[in-house]
Amino acid sequence: MYMSTDEIRRAFLAFFESKGHQIVESSSLVPANDPTLLFTNAGMNQFKDCFLGSEKRNYTRATTAQRCVRAGGKHNDLENVGFTARHHTFFEMLGNFSFGDYFKQDAIKYAWEFLTERLELPADRLLVTVYETDDEAFEIWNKEMGIPADRIVRIGDNKGAPYASDNFWQMGDTGPCGPCTEIFYDHGEHIWGGRPGTPEEDGDRFIEIWNNVFMQFNRHADGTMEPLPKPSVDTGMGIERIAAIMQGVHSNYEIDIFQTLIKEAAKVIGYDDLSNQSLRVVADHIRSCSYLIVDGVMPSNEGRGYVLRRIIRRAVRHGNKLGAKGSYFYKLVGPLAEIMGTAGEELKKQQALVEKVLKIEEENFGRTLERGMAILNEALDNLEGTVLDGETVFKLYDTYGFPADLTNDVARERELTIDEDGFEKAMEEQRQRAREAGQFGTDYNAVIKVESETVFHGYDSTEAKASVVALFREGEEVDALSAGDDAILILDQTPFYAESGGQCGDAGIITVETGKFVVTDTHKIGNAIGHHGKLVEGVLSKADHAMAQVDETRRAAIILNHSATHLLHAALRQVLGEHVTQKGSLVKAENLRFDFSHLEAVKAEELRQVERIVNQQIRLNHTIETDLMDIDAAKEKGAMALFGEKYDDEVRVLSMGEFSTELCGGIHASSTGDIGLFKITSEGGIAAGIRRIEAVTGEAALDAIEAQQKAADKKLNEAASKAKQLEKEIQQLKDKLASQESASLINKVQEIAGTKVLVAQLDGAENKALRGMVDELKNQIGSGIIMLGNVSEGKVGLIAGVTKDLIGQVKAGELVNMVAQQVGGKGGGRPDMAQAGGTDAEALPNALASVEAWLTERL
Repeated sequence: MYMSTDEIRRAFLAFFESKGHQIVESSSLVPANDPTLLFTNAGMNQFKDCFLGSEKRNYTRATTAQRCVRAGGKHNDLENVGFTARHHTFFEMLGNFSFGDYFKQDAIKYAWEFLTERLELPADRLLVTVYETDDEAFEIWNKEMGIPADRIVRIGDNKGAPYASDNFWQMGDTGPCGPCTEIFYDHGEHIWGGRPGTPEEDGDRFIEIWNNVFMQFNRHADGTMEPLPKPSVDTGMGIERIAAIMQGVHSNYEIDIFQTLIKEAAKVIGYDDLSNQSLRVVADHIRSCSYLIVDGVMPSNEGRGYVLRRIIRRAVRHGNKLGAKGSYFYKLVGPLAEIMGTAGEELKKQQALVEKVLKIEEENFGRTLERGMAILNEALDNLEGTVLDGETVFKLYDTYGFPADLTNDVARERELTIDEDGFEKAMEEQRQRAREAGQFGTDYNAVIKVESETVFHGYDSTEAKASVVALFREGEEVDALSAGDDAILILDQTPFYAESGGQCGDAGIITVETGKFVVTDTHKIGNAIGHHGKLVEGVLSKADHAMAQVDETRRAAIILNHSATHLLHAALRQVLGEHVTQKGSLVKAENLRFDFSHLEAVKAEELRQVERIVNQQIRLNHTIETDLMDIDAAKEKGAMALFGEKYDDEVRVLSMGEFSTELCGGIHASSTGDIGLFKITSEGGIAAGIRRIEAVTGEAALDAIEAQQKAADKKLNEAASKAKQLEKEIQQLKDKLASQESASLINKVQEIAGTKVLVAQLDGAENKALRGMVDELKNQIGSGIIMLGNVSEGKVGLIAGVTKDLIGQVKAGELVNMVAQQVGGKGGGRPDMAQAGGTDAEALPNALASVEAWLTERL
């Protein structure tokens, strides 16, 4: 019976839904609040806290089709991808889970029923394995399911240590663990390979398709195995493997999804041979790259972003090997979104963003390849001997993304070789650094565990009566506290909001009859709420009756900032585009911080527009409404779910008019008008493709505006003062230049009737400087008459000066007016100094020439 991959996905989820399981959406590829994982690599990742007992949900059975990536850190399949039948960077894991509900019997029964009845796989093609000492599982398979004993293989500790077995699963060195039973499919005698547990087990005949893990024990750091009070089940079946079986093919790369992507890749590259392994690499890598970007990862040089960059460059390299010209990889996003069916809906929403990120990265890598080739050629030109050292090969690969085989091809053309062992050594050192960066050494038992649940009353109250149910000091549970103790206090109910969704935890006071506890922060601990702080006076004991009081002033400031983040988010999407999604936030009493996806710096005008829109929505004074509804109804209403957040089946939907609708469990103002005022204080990049805005509201926004105004006034005053000083210096320079100019003019003095006379034309001099120049010349000649004309910017400036001993014979005003009339102007002034202007610059030379005759008549 043929089934498409999408049909298998939907059939699996529907089957387990019919068995009382809650269908839970795939979680992000970026694990939420889990520092031990680089990427989500198994279906159980999002349920880890449920298995650890620190989180309780309103269901005990779940089923998922989980997106997974294995391409970095401990779980790294990258180097094998495209060259084997079943290695992928991206895959989907179908899973069913029991959290203390059913155990081995039902888990085995469900798996067998789905495979043999729903998928109609022949029972004689299936083989199972169990852990060597798990007689219970063996009996269920043999006696209840009717599997012959010769088709049940016991697998012991085959990896060199106790419990180190293909059939014993553990979360880490400590924590939940237990035996597992695996189901294998026999592809037939025509394919080489042996049964599990035989020397030929690595062949491709018997392929594992489903693993059922029975979490029975809690492993401690000393190696002891403690039985879990509520054993659980974690199963996983790779959808690509079961699709290959249902579609009658042997290799995962022959299933519908990969065949579509391989054909599309060949088309955009311009390559005809569909069997080429490079096309497999490209088809695999477009899946991991696209979904990593959808889940908020952007190419960078560290952490998750660096893994994404490596995968993109590996795909581009293989495209180039096939002759791809220009950017091609991003063109596969659309076909991928279509062929993924129900798993492609989120990709369709973010298709434009994914394409843009991939195109930019591919274009950047094109430039990197050119630089890498230049460095390689230089290294080969200067090579002493015939072998290019491994460090240079690794530098080309790691720094410039240059593939080692391409380096080897270029060297071979020159009858040279590369040091492959040296390159592999450098690669292994890099892998070791990546493994160490993975932080896989967490002791899951060295965490405070609280069995009780705290009822939260903080949505509509800031104080509540409560009872103390647990006390922790230095990580250890205690019965009582003394004055001065730093501790974590657990109440049966509380008005204190625990840090979540970016909103910081409340602070305040918890009082008992015998003491006073100051709360500085509040966090979730499983289903309980932990109040962090110090007992400042008296004593406090378990079971004490308490009064919990939140700091109302601080809370009020926090909720204004939190409501403002919702308006900011909606405004950013309106101004910048719907690719903008929240990537993180921090809401405190003092300010708010909002991280979002955007590939470039936000322009100043865009920031002003965002700020104006937010303040407009504040002035509209929308009522902030909160509705409780199931997750599907919330999505139908258009509510946005935020990156990395976990949501229960029933969610809180926060609406601000028609402007903003989001899922949010935080506390908010009653109306947008309460926010008062919103002011952005900074914008910048924090990672590739991630921007951060910091802002303030209310009184803090007024303070920020006043501070900006003071800073602007200060700069303005400083600029004015500096301008005045510059003007002064300029005038001094002009006076100095005028003095120098007058010194050169003194040589042009002539005598008329025994009187010293200076008539001269200047070009480009400052008209304002002419007066100083005349005074300087009068001082130099002692007794005489001066007439100067100047042309500056097409305008004529005239000035006449007469020493006082001669003003009885010649008046400066009459002289300057006589000249001015000839250049289209007029003027006048004192007998000893007069100025005028004119418009006819071409007439100035003749006008000045007439001075000699005019003076001769009067002297």
